[in-house]
Amino acid sequence: MPVHVVGNVCIDTTFRVDRFPHPGETLNAESHSDGVGGKGVNQAVAAARTGANVRFFAALGTDPAAAFIRERLKGEFDLGGLSEKSLPSDRSTIVVNRDGENLIVSGVACAADFDPLLETGLPALITGGDILVMQGNLRVAVIDACLRVAKAAGATTILNPSPLSGAAPDLTAVDIVVVNQGEAFEITGHSDPKRAARDLLRRGAKAAIVTLGAEGCLLLEGGSVDLIPAIKVAAVDTSGAGDVFCGCLAGCLMKGWTLARSARLAVAAAALAVGRHGTLEACPNRAELLKLMNTMEAESL
Repeated sequence: MPVHVVGNVCIDTTFRVDRFPHPGETLNAESHSDGVGGKGVNQAVAAARTGANVRFFAALGTDPAAAFIRERLKGEFDLGGLSEKSLPSDRSTIVVNRDGENLIVSGVACAADFDPLLETGLPALITGGDILVMQGNLRVAVIDACLRVAKAAGATTILNPSPLSGAAPDLTAVDIVVVNQGEAFEITGHSDPKRAARDLLRRGAKAAIVTLGAEGCLLLEGGSVDLIPAIKVAAVDTSGAGDVFCGCLAGCLMKGWTLARSARLAVAAAALAVGRHGTLEACPNRAELLKLMNTMEAESL
């Protein structure tokens, strides 16, 4: 049974600076680099590296950037779910300061035009027992329609509604919603993660995870609150950590792990990611994730 990740893929251009510029100020970066990114592809790669069978659906342009993306993704998963459009491939500019915090601006023409239910074989591929993972990069109506199709087919649905569209996401077809603390506040108005998680369940989700950065995450499932601490590491770049978390969570769930155990692995994997530069480049490799998973399995015996 596969994990279907539906979302976006882009070129990430990352600039590393000592501090963020003030409005109107120009700073020279300490370094810059290009890589493949986008919340959708980051989560798909993380899920695939847990050993899960992943199908990834996203839209590319027909420009050199698209060829660059395809080349970089070879060996991660089957690329048959990538659509082509007569548009520029999506791009993000990421500015990372000395504390590892980031600012991101994205151009999303392909993602904004993408409808996987009409342009791909996704509706026929989703069956009971599968997992569908979505983010907030596509149009709201498209996200909602995909979640409803997957739910009707008997799949488990995971929504990481980032970036937020402005309106509160529809959670009625969502089994697991994953948000960071800031997003939880934007959606619910509650700064306390426990209250925010309870509100997310009232809005329709079956379970809620609020990620807390260096503090780990809070999981609310079936009325039970579980605080999962993070491994203490020196963060150099936090830009890909949430995507590593979501992808690893989905991959472990597909392996039959409980949600709480999957979240613990996801927290540990995200801790590895924040100690590295880049987004997709920071994702733990297959060997690293296998080691984490084997260690966690041994501890549970």
